[in-house]
Order: sequence, then C-alpha cells, then structure tokens
Amino acid sequence: MLKRFDGERGRVEFRTHDSRVLEGNPLGDPTRRTHAVYLPAGYDEESERRYPVLFDLVGYTGSGLAHVAWKNFQENVPERLDRLIHEGRMGPTIVVFPDCFTALGGNQYIDSSAMGPYASYVVDELVPFVDAEYRTLAARRHRGCFGKSSGGYGAMIHGMRYAHVWNAVACHSGDMYFEFGYLSDLPKVLNGLARHDHSVSKFLESFHAKLKPRGDEIHTLMFVAMAATYDPDPSAPLGFHMPCDLRTGEIDPERWARWLRHDPIHLVEECAENLRSLGLLYFDCGWRDQYHLHYGSRILEKKLKAAGIPHFYEEFDDDHSSVDYRLDVSLPKMYEAIRG
Repeated sequence: MLKRFDGERGRVEFRTHDSRVLEGNPLGDPTRRTHAVYLPAGYDEESERRYPVLFDLVGYTGSGLAHVAWKNFQENVPERLDRLIHEGRMGPTIVVFPDCFTALGGNQYIDSSAMGPYASYVVDELVPFVDAEYRTLAARRHRGCFGKSSGGYGAMIHGMRYAHVWNAVACHSGDMYFEFGYLSDLPKVLNGLARHDHSVSKFLESFHAKLKPRGDEIHTLMFVAMAATYDPDPSAPLGFHMPCDLRTGEIDPERWARWLRHDPIHLVEECAENLRSLGLLYFDCGWRDQYHLHYGSRILEKKLKAAGIPHFYEEFDDDHSSVDYRLDVSLPKMYEAIRG
C-alpha cells in the first residue's frame, strides 16, 4: 500500500527575486531567481504569529525547486515537514528553498570570483528578503540552514564562517577530507578531459552543446566546478586553476593547498569560536558513502571533540544516495535549537 501523509498540510509558494550581488557574475548566469518557500499549516490564519526559518541548501546539480517536487515512493521536503509537525516531532517552521544553480552545475555556497558570490547572495540578500516578506522570527537565534552533499558542505561552511547569521546547521553527507572526496575521482576526470585534448575550455564547450550529457561528463563538470570554487583567479585564462597537470596528473602542491583552505576538516581551529556559538552543530554520513565522505566526517568529529566543540554526529548504514529520510533526525533537532 502506498503511504502518503493525509493530515493538515502547509503550502508552498514561489517567489522571484532579482539579485544585485549576482550581477555581472563571470558565468553569465541569471540574476533573476525563483525560490520556493514552505509556509506551515496555520500561517495564513494566524496573522500575528511569527516563525523560525530554515534554509535548505540543495546539492550539486540541483535547485531548491527540486526539493518541493513530487517524488515516487518517498516524501518531498514539504510533505516531510507536514508529517513531522503533525506528529509533534517539531513545531511549525518556514523553510526556504533557494535556487543557486550555475552553468557549472551548482556551487558550494561560498564566494568565488570564478562563479559568483553565492555566500553573499544567501546571507546578504535572501535572508533579509525572506525576513521582509514573511513573518519570520527575524534574528540569528531563530534561523538555521541544512543540506546534503554540496548542500551539506554549504551548511557546514556557513556554520564555520557565517555563524552571525545561523544558529543551527545540519550537514548530511557533506564534502570534506578533499583527498578522499575529490582526488579519488581525478583519474576519471583526466580521462574525460583527454577526449578534449586535455583542455577544460574544449570540454566545457562540448558539454554545453550536448542535448544529453553522460554521467561521467557530469562528474568531470563537477570537478571543474570545484576548481572554480576553491581556486579562483581572475588572471587565469578560465578564471580558475585546476590542481594538477592535465596530461600527467601530477598534483601542483601550491594549487592543491588552495583547495585545502576550504576543507572543513582544516577549519575547526580557525572557526572554533563560531562553531561554539551555534545552538546546534549536526552532521551525519552513511558509512558506505560512494565518495568516501564518512572518513572526512570521522576526522571532523575527532577534531571537534579535541577542541571541545559541542556537536552531534551519527553514522548510518547507507551510501550517498537517497538519504532524505535522515531529515527525520535533523529537522526536529534544528527546530529545538531555533524555536521561539
């Protein structure tokens, strides 16, 4: 029997926002974005009540709109929220689903001269926009962000670097320990670039001309997107550097060091004060993760313990894919941290 929640439901509306900080972004991506906003049941009837707010940072190749779409045999995020609120596991909460998609397939929610200022976009534009348009509890202590994969990385890095905006963060299977998470894919990436004369620009031209990119091509694009995120350089031909020789695969230590400056496992000491200020620091990962991210999560847990930073970490028996059910654990915890 197909099980669907049949109780009181909230509603989702779609809002268009014209960004100023994304104007002139180097990829030529749209500055007008449509974002989904979940409003819990009762929002329209209770004209004075204000609500805590969460931002759902979607993973690579996604847009926030994907998280409000119909799903087969599973709940989308609004349906999950309706059920969790109905069951009394969390209270009514506004949830925002930003669109931060780029021509390189997504981003990591940090500012990059090669992709655009997407941390500033979320923090400096979308947060004030939502607070002005909806009845939020418009204060840091009532606000959180969460995500999975690249979105999990975004949530973690925002907790580390933008804790003045967020009181709670939840990172599901987030990117960390870059040596395992990224370098293990490098030979396949280089093989993909070899089909295009070892040229990133030729690869991108071919990719964007295709009606249906292959899965391996999307993985190559992902690595290119990470390079544009972690090692941007306006003086470079493409605006960023790859971390190795594209023909031999030899790692450039200077270039790779620039990636590592953004790896959460290397930021605990630098960001310790911000992390201690959070009302909730949650992260989890499947111990069969295809991208080996559970190793990075274990390192992060070890370093957080050594620094005496409160956190909640859990591993579960699964891989990287289709783990939205873990929101049943994180969302109630986030609500408790940001409730009014």
